Amino acid sequence: MVIFVHGGGWKRGDKSNATGAAKVAHSLVAGYAFASIDYRLVPAATVEQQAQDIADAVAALRAQAATLGFDPNRVVLMGHSAGAHLAALVGTDPRYFAKAGLNPDAVRGVILLDGAAYDVPRQIAEGGNFMHDTYVQAFGNDVARQKALSPTFQVAAPNAPDFLILHIAREDGTVQSIALGAALRAAGTLAEVKAVEGKGLRGHMEINRKLGEPDYPATALVDAYLKRRFAR
Repeated sequence: MVIFVHGGGWKRGDKSNATGAAKVAHSLVAGYAFASIDYRLVPAATVEQQAQDIADAVAALRAQAATLGFDPNRVVLMGHSAGAHLAALVGTDPRYFAKAGLNPDAVRGVILLDGAAYDVPRQIAEGGNFMHDTYVQAFGNDVARQKALSPTFQVAAPNAPDFLILHIAREDGTVQSIALGAALRAAGTLAEVKAVEGKGLRGHMEINRKLGEPDYPATALVDAYLKRRFAR
């Protein structure tokens, strides 16, 4: 099963944001179940609660595997934008899975689609004005809390077994993706970082909307990754 975590700046969106008809259809044709999950939103909930919602959703889906018809030991977590940050956080900080009654290897891997807040203090300092208020609303001004919610600072083992980190050609996403991949590898976790065509907000949206289309470059990257991670 592929479990999808939507984006929306931590404060908007829902499970219908697995936008792009090809994403779900392509997964099903490939033989993979697909689930898109909700989580509570800022400011009514904290980022910590959002991450726990995701871990709890993974646990709930695994518990229903027999009824839903998938192998609970072959699950990959995928997130886009803010959802990529949350998927990365759940995959690097084992406390969320542990509270849900799961081990860090409850998912076989994590796929990140153009996230950019893997190092929250750096993102706030270098990310410019476009999303600054959104980051501060989600993560506050306490640097210790920002680091606790930064996957790049949480990479000490144990982690999810393998990460595929995709980014388009935007400076903050590129820098943050490369840094997260390097930190994971330094901690002994498999992590591959790949650039995908696209620029700006349009490219950021396309990596979500076009994934699964046969001629979109990220589709082949994700297909190869899933085939490898789902191999028995």
